[in-house]
Amino acid sequence: MLDLKFVRENPDIVKENIKKKFQDRKLPLVDEVIELANQNSEVKQEADNLRAERNKISKQIGALMAQGKKEEAEETKKKVTDASAHLAELEEKEKELQEKINTIMMTIPNIIDPSVPVGKDDSENVEIEKFGEPVVPDFEVPYHTEIMEKFDGIDLDAAGKVAGNGFYYLMGDIARLHSAVISYARDFMIDRGFTYCIPPFMIRSNVVTGVMSFDEMDAMMYKIEGEDLYLIGTSEHSMIGKFIDTIIPEDTLPKTLTSYSPCFRKEKGAHGIEERGVYRIHQFEKQEMIVVCKPDESKMWFDKLWQNTVDLFRSLDIPVRTLECCSGDLADLKVKSIDVEAWSPRQKKYFEVGSCSNLGDAQARRLKIRVKDENNNKYFAHTLNNTVVAPPRMLIAFLENNLNADGSVNIPKALQPYMGGKTKLETK
Repeated sequence: MLDLKFVRENPDIVKENIKKKFQDRKLPLVDEVIELANQNSEVKQEADNLRAERNKISKQIGALMAQGKKEEAEETKKKVTDASAHLAELEEKEKELQEKINTIMMTIPNIIDPSVPVGKDDSENVEIEKFGEPVVPDFEVPYHTEIMEKFDGIDLDAAGKVAGNGFYYLMGDIARLHSAVISYARDFMIDRGFTYCIPPFMIRSNVVTGVMSFDEMDAMMYKIEGEDLYLIGTSEHSMIGKFIDTIIPEDTLPKTLTSYSPCFRKEKGAHGIEERGVYRIHQFEKQEMIVVCKPDESKMWFDKLWQNTVDLFRSLDIPVRTLECCSGDLADLKVKSIDVEAWSPRQKKYFEVGSCSNLGDAQARRLKIRVKDENNNKYFAHTLNNTVVAPPRMLIAFLENNLNADGSVNIPKALQPYMGGKTKLETK
């Protein structure tokens, strides 16, 4: 969320940013929120003047009573009563105006970084760099669920009967591989200095609206009926929420945390044939990383975060590339974002396995996450998040890139301790 003062002083910049994000329908909101803010300022000023006048009159009542002028005192009391009634009306109007302002401000997108390429959607994202050599084997690579079935490792039919489409049972070596990847990712991030955390898997509505836009919330979140609780779509939501309404001493920054959680997502919309199986699902597990830092350090941490994901995938012999997300592909709170994509030997192309985002002070402003420096000055922190690994989708890349012609799957050295020393998975 932007600073209202910034919007009032820089309406053209805000409008140009909206145009870059191809959200022209929001352009009228800028003038509307400025007008509402002007009205609110006038109401506040009138209310302040009325309070001052009421206090002045109240003092007169005491003086009149002391002088024995009871009739005049009673007349003056009526003025105080009238002033109080009008003040209540002004305060109610002020509250209504502020609610309208907040609703609009939560809708106006954050100012994107100047380095972000302008484009309408993810088809215009820009490749930055490739890591590792993509290989296409001289044998046919089956669809990922077919590979898993050779190990008796997945049951989509039973899951469909129990929970519907978008769910799965993982079993045997495939289930163990799933857990091994999570455990390895946890230790990988701990070794890089991050503090391990298991957060709440449900969060309140004020945290939801603090960490994401309304559009994201509608497309992703599952609401718990009868409760002010939502199932998290990623642990980043509750991890950033951990700092809600806090003042953090500057010398304790940065906060670097890595968290495990299940994730729950509606995944609205139609999906193509390549997104069947465990590619796009309603429930999965993930290892995440988040950083809360000083504004002048957020660019440095952004580069560190996406590099962590690249390094983890390369340690498991999976080629990856990084893509700069264009303006139209950025969620409203994001300043800048990079996707990490893994190589798919079967599709002969890359597909998304993680996303790194710098949100500037947008989440901190909504959640009131402030920093206090040595001079007791307060300012909003910057927040960042990035996927370490989400195993269901990552398993697709792992199985395809480590598959042998006989159907067995190699286990890279880094993962072998988490698989009981196994160097290879053999089909049943």
